[in-house]
Amino acid sequence: MIKAIALDDEPLALDVITSLAANLNFIDLKRTFTQSSSAIRYLKQFPVDLLFLDIEMRDINGIELYKSINQEVMVIFTTAFSEYAVQGFELNAIDYLLKPIKQKRFEQACLKAFDFYDFKKQKTKSANNFVYVRSEYSLIKIPFSDILFFETMDDYIKIHRINAKPTLTLLSMKKLLQMLPEKKFIRIHRSFAVPIEKIEAVRAKTVIIKNHQLPIGITYEKSFFDSYRQSNF
Repeated sequence: MIKAIALDDEPLALDVITSLAANLNFIDLKRTFTQSSSAIRYLKQFPVDLLFLDIEMRDINGIELYKSINQEVMVIFTTAFSEYAVQGFELNAIDYLLKPIKQKRFEQACLKAFDFYDFKKQKTKSANNFVYVRSEYSLIKIPFSDILFFETMDDYIKIHRINAKPTLTLLSMKKLLQMLPEKKFIRIHRSFAVPIEKIEAVRAKTVIIKNHQLPIGITYEKSFFDSYRQSNF
């Protein structure tokens, strides 16, 4: 069950969120607030998992408020102004809901929050078999089994996949690999990292994966061959 609160300076908007949340058995909406100061005081005493947060409020901008919160909490921004979407996702928001909010769209956003909440719980148990990345203002769940290899593209990583078109995410290779189990994925080159189980063959200094020939860089050669020999694949 995801513990949540909602903050909006319009009571009618809070009534809508309360009604929508009541239809979802995995959202426990603890409180609603029209004053940001009251919401902040509550959070300090009773941390929650998720915030439904309006952006354009009289006393404070919701984006600035979220930046000021000194705790790890998911956020779904709610607003009548679409121009805030980019700012919201730059803050790693779970989703961005444009008012008036419909039940189906609300449920989609909450399911994203539930998936991410479950991912974080599973990660602490080292049992997850997927990774979340942000792409095109969305939080994308990518199963490990669907990953062919990773390729650096300037400031982005291109995730080549089996059952979908490649996914671009704004991450460094180092940061991405920190999100993945090190025994399953390995960097083979400045520009490439691969799932060890997807390697079909290694010829000289080239890794073969589904008709892709990826070079093994000198810097990564020793660590790659050590890991590859020790793997069970």
